[in-house]
Amino acid sequence: MDEEVRERVEEAAEVDALYNALKHESEAQVGAIMGPLMGEHPEFREYGDEVAGVVAPVVGRVNEMSAAEQRERLADLAPDRLEDLESEDEADDHPLPALPNVDAYDEVRMRLAPNPNGPWHLGSARMPAVIGTYKDRYDGWMLCRFDDTDPETKRPDLAAYDAILDAIDYLGFEPDDVVRASDRVAVYYDHARELVELGGAYTCSCPAEEFSELKNAGEPCPHRGKDAETVHEEFEAMVDGEYSAGEMVLRVRTDIEHKNPALRDWVAFRMVDRPHPREEAAHYRCWPMLDFQSGVDDHLTGITHIIRGIDLQDAAKRQRFLYGYFGWEYPEVVHWGHVQVDAYDVAMSTSTIKAKVESGELTGWDDPRAPTVASLRRRGIRGRAIVEAMVELGTSSANVDLSMSVVSANNRELVDDETDRAFLVRADGPGVDGAVELPVTDAPEAGTPPYHPDHDGRGRRTIPVDGAVLLERDDCPPAGERVWLKGLGCVRREGDGLVATDDPIDVVREGGVDVVHWVPTEENVRTRLRTMDGDVTGHAEPGLAAYDPDELVQFERVGFARVDAHEDDETVTYYAHP
Repeated sequence: MDEEVRERVEEAAEVDALYNALKHESEAQVGAIMGPLMGEHPEFREYGDEVAGVVAPVVGRVNEMSAAEQRERLADLAPDRLEDLESEDEADDHPLPALPNVDAYDEVRMRLAPNPNGPWHLGSARMPAVIGTYKDRYDGWMLCRFDDTDPETKRPDLAAYDAILDAIDYLGFEPDDVVRASDRVAVYYDHARELVELGGAYTCSCPAEEFSELKNAGEPCPHRGKDAETVHEEFEAMVDGEYSAGEMVLRVRTDIEHKNPALRDWVAFRMVDRPHPREEAAHYRCWPMLDFQSGVDDHLTGITHIIRGIDLQDAAKRQRFLYGYFGWEYPEVVHWGHVQVDAYDVAMSTSTIKAKVESGELTGWDDPRAPTVASLRRRGIRGRAIVEAMVELGTSSANVDLSMSVVSANNRELVDDETDRAFLVRADGPGVDGAVELPVTDAPEAGTPPYHPDHDGRGRRTIPVDGAVLLERDDCPPAGERVWLKGLGCVRREGDGLVATDDPIDVVREGGVDVVHWVPTEENVRTRLRTMDGDVTGHAEPGLAAYDPDELVQFERVGFARVDAHEDDETVTYYAHP
């Protein structure tokens, strides 16, 4: 290939790479560039064996640019392509961008890769929400692979495996297959042995600090030149557990002078003294690092598209060295930013939540104050409400904020029409000023508010008066003033009690009379409402006792709540949202 052709290939490849990266909001891929490049420029085909070598560094330079730089560069080189891109963006009304290069695969295959070191916090729900939605969109395949090969720093929690699968089901998705990486250690050993044969790995007994100094200086450690036979022997000794933690590792041979020190001769296997909590895996002491284990499994399970955090860009680059040795094609990758959730005082961190649960500061992972999937579920939030909010965030590489008000609005839309109304008079708790008992005279024997204001066909509740009612203190009218007891009628404050009047409903609309909720003083249900700010105690109308646990009610003027349990002395409910 002469210099003129090379320049033309580089120019065309840069345009295609910029377009590809911007379209999919991820790194451009050489494989994705080659097809369009050859199709648009048939004159390049005679140089087919050389073109990929010219394209690869161009793609690398494009991937090092920010999105803004890529857009500016594309505007300079091919403004018409940028216009096409912007037109596509306007036309695509799906909240998620199209996955890159789906037409190149017979089936879109994606994976969830949770670390089962605890149940899921809210941020964890983003992965199944988005990947499950992509699976449905492309009629694809989804794997749940538990990345549980770190028995030390991210030690698996045995209860978390089922808790995570239960959370996926709650969000509305079902994996096509479920695997535990700790069941596949022998597979990783076999691939490590093959990598040694290929000259792609060596055993190293350098102390960690010593190797770090050499690596940062771009200098090889003294073990890098070992012959394959010695490496095999020492790796088998690792497998047999003959070394202790820190004594020996297996490293992937990369480029010791690579501009990014994080990619230089990274660790593939290390020794862990602490046994794995799963009985089936407790005998292993030589464990793969996540980059090795995940890289091998993604290939063996046929994963075509990976979505991972922007902080894991180096992981993809490390794994590409591994794929290069084995001659594998790396999956398409979309990197996204972190998601932050408002409205919580507790940090969205598995270790932080676990510590607060263990100390008793939280009553459990489903405490209403915990930013967890289990908490929202117990509060009566539908999984679909979370999924819709997460999907709306898209897959941008920028960090994004999830407002719980969006989740609440989604859930309200899902449950409002089907949820019965009920009265709860709050007596004690955060933001509550107490309840007041007032006798009522000349009133009907019972109030009859509707089960739902928009559905008369559902009928009406019957709430006895018993000669007196409980009101929240803030709802008590001053002497001589009126209020409308919802479902009962208008009353006026006279002395220490209330007297029913004959005023029509027009006084509410025209006379400025407030409508308030109430419960009888005798026939009521003592109720605890668990909220993010603390527990509120009060009294609900008698009909609350008829609702089964897990049913929702809307406490009028308070908010939606899930019935949790009917106990001997009270009914426990969980506050969902206004």
